[in-house]
Amino acid sequence: MDNMEIEKKWRVSDLPGTLSGYECIDMEQAYLNEHPTVRIRRENDAYFLTYKGISDSDISHTEYNLPLTKEAFDHMLPKCDGRIIRKKRYRIPLDDGTLCAELDIFDEPFAPLMIVEVEFSSVEEAEAFTPPEWFGEDVSYDRRFKNAVMAIDPGFDPAGML
Repeated sequence: MDNMEIEKKWRVSDLPGTLSGYECIDMEQAYLNEHPTVRIRRENDAYFLTYKGISDSDISHTEYNLPLTKEAFDHMLPKCDGRIIRKKRYRIPLDDGTLCAELDIFDEPFAPLMIVEVEFSSVEEAEAFTPPEWFGEDVSYDRRFKNAVMAIDPGFDPAGML
């Protein structure tokens, strides 16, 4: 079964107020391959292996998530390429609650980078979306802001992009 992910992302410079009232997920992720993307991720105490299919679009691709054990995650982590990404993800409901902004606040070496993503049910819905003002610059089509590229490209320097 295909699981299509359609998302857009924006670089955030100003937070939308206090974040204490929103769900927060502590994440750690690393990449076994960039293209196609093969990633391992820890979300609080849950672990996953993710495969993201190759696509002609920067905002949509197939995605498969498989559960992992902590032991499997810990075994694969040293085998990953590049840097480990650690971040806090805040889930912020938008409008009437049908959409959710996922605000990622990155730890070192990627701090002070903040990216917000929104997943959509269609490419048309994604393209028609008007983001809140706090979202900032749309980086959906800028490959430098894909987590896999950030982790694997040793030249990625978020401080130089602010």
